[in-house]
Amino acid sequence: MTGQIVFDPLLPWAAIIALGVVALAGVILALWRGLTGWPLRFFAGLILVAALTQPSFQEEDRAPLSDIVLMVVDQSASQRLADRLSVTEDAADTLQARIEARPNTEIRRIEVGDGEGDTGTQLMTALSTAMAEEPRGRIAGIFLLSDGRLHDLERAPNLPAPMHLLMTGRDSDWDRRLIVQNAPAFAILGEPVTLTLRVQDDGAAPGAADTRLDISVDGAEPQQFSVPIGEDVELPIELPHGGLNVIRFSTPEAEGELTDRNNAALVQINGVRDRLRVLLVSGEPHAGGRTWRNLLKSDSSVDLVHFTILRPPEKQDGVPVTELSLIAFPTRELFLEKIDDFDLIIFDRYKRRGILPAIYLDNVRNYVENGGAVLVAAGPDFASADSIYRSPLSEILPAEPTARVIDESYSPRVTELGERHPVTAGMGDPESWGRWLRQIELDPIGGDVVMSGVDDRPLLVLDRVGEGRVALLGSDQAWLWSRGYEGGGPQLDLLRRLAHWMMKEPELEEEALWAEATGQTMRIIRRSLGEDVGAVTVTRPDGETEEVTLSEVSPGRFEALYEGPEIGLYRLSEGEEEAVIGLGPAAPREFEQTIASGDALEPVIDTMRGGVMPLEDGLPSIRAVSAGRPAAGRGWIGLTPREAYETLDVRQIPLLPAWLTLLLASGFIIGAWLREGRR
Repeated sequence: MTGQIVFDPLLPWAAIIALGVVALAGVILALWRGLTGWPLRFFAGLILVAALTQPSFQEEDRAPLSDIVLMVVDQSASQRLADRLSVTEDAADTLQARIEARPNTEIRRIEVGDGEGDTGTQLMTALSTAMAEEPRGRIAGIFLLSDGRLHDLERAPNLPAPMHLLMTGRDSDWDRRLIVQNAPAFAILGEPVTLTLRVQDDGAAPGAADTRLDISVDGAEPQQFSVPIGEDVELPIELPHGGLNVIRFSTPEAEGELTDRNNAALVQINGVRDRLRVLLVSGEPHAGGRTWRNLLKSDSSVDLVHFTILRPPEKQDGVPVTELSLIAFPTRELFLEKIDDFDLIIFDRYKRRGILPAIYLDNVRNYVENGGAVLVAAGPDFASADSIYRSPLSEILPAEPTARVIDESYSPRVTELGERHPVTAGMGDPESWGRWLRQIELDPIGGDVVMSGVDDRPLLVLDRVGEGRVALLGSDQAWLWSRGYEGGGPQLDLLRRLAHWMMKEPELEEEALWAEATGQTMRIIRRSLGEDVGAVTVTRPDGETEEVTLSEVSPGRFEALYEGPEIGLYRLSEGEEEAVIGLGPAAPREFEQTIASGDALEPVIDTMRGGVMPLEDGLPSIRAVSAGRPAAGRGWIGLTPREAYETLDVRQIPLLPAWLTLLLASGFIIGAWLREGRR
């Protein structure tokens, strides 16, 4: 039960003060004039002014409330190192028992695990959430049982009471970690990319000078190097293939270190070509030749050499050779000496005219068998006696001409096999494609027929020869699509895919297996020309294997989602196809810094004069301290009693009721009048 005087003024305080000044001025005037009733006038004015403030005696019936102590227990991955978890649990249980034994004190225990994804330890987030659920006026103290390694310090709340860190870990702890300081997402094939690595020892390390570094690409046998500890090492690496390259760096676990979870790092780099070198050989100028040229020149990553036969040997116009403005084309240099420098050779309506000797074309055949690519865009010349097929190239072409040229309109269509082939799959609705007006009749010898024309005759045939690739397009009318004839068609997409497939871009392989990672989930993708594929064998980082069945999501594309149980390198295999993928970082955020430290939390703790106490020195005692006083000392930590209460009932008694105000004020006024009247 408590009581106090409260005021509920009838007028604003400024008005009451002004009336008090007027009353006081009247009293002073009476005193100056020698009126004997001035004391009575003073008391009358004082009573009237006081009545305007309406003073009351307020009496409250209060019930005291207990103090609340918040105890945040860190159970993240870094707390599971060595004996930290058991030390934390024992300290938390003992501390909880001590606080519950204190009079008028409650405890709230908040346990914090690993954050979602790789966000690390979210201590301040958990503390802010807990404080939002409790009245700030009742919080007497905050205890953090942790190694001090948190990752959300910017979310630290405004503290209402002292906070203390009871820190796990030992002075003798040490750890070795591998750091990749720069890792590009893309790198150019054939050119070294420099990665900067560092092997760092933290804590009470034994002081070793160097250690072994293992490097493996796509899960292959690792190469071993010796690197210094505590120094940046620049490592030039040349990617072995296009597409995703998974590079794993690791250093062996040293005796006595806290964990080996941060002794490895995964780097995933996409290999891309710097420049695609293309040789375009046009037999004679025509609208399709411009289409090919525009397509290749529109790509800034393509170096194009275009060779057009404008003046064949049989052309006799009497112009002296010395007066021709054209520059002789370096055919020998291109087709004999530097042919291997090209990624793709395109013959566009080319026929034998004696300009390219048979030995040159035979060298083109060897070029394909050794890994090159040739695309033949056939026109009527392909069905003639001078056809390029009547040359050494016939050994690598996937179809032969029947010498028939079909001059009638037709709509190109994707074959059943073409719907599964990455070059022609998913190109849109064929019903909306415009017609072509000419087709060369072909008799397939091998390869895959992915598009058909008149009466389902082969129109586009793809084949692999040796280590290279060959494509034969049985029409020179693809340019009609680019001109928008009858609505046009996906000509640009078709020719670009065709060129990239021939240059062995990984995303256009017919038989391929790869995975796309999102956090700890991977989407396993298998592309195949077959109608069915087997289960994919997933080899986890710990060596255990698991079979995953794929489902066909579109023609030739099979997928499945797989949730990786742990972070690290996964190997996938199905038949002859293999792939590797890294899930999450090799060293999660929890293991970037493993040595216990209170440095990060000290600025927050100091705001309320709390303390950092190593549990290695024993659990400190608990004292009650006043607000603003030091809340930690040698072997002890403090709580600030809040003396919070709940008001059960409030009663108010007016000190100057209206009748009393009227009686007193009238008495003093009449008394002053009578006294001064008698005089």
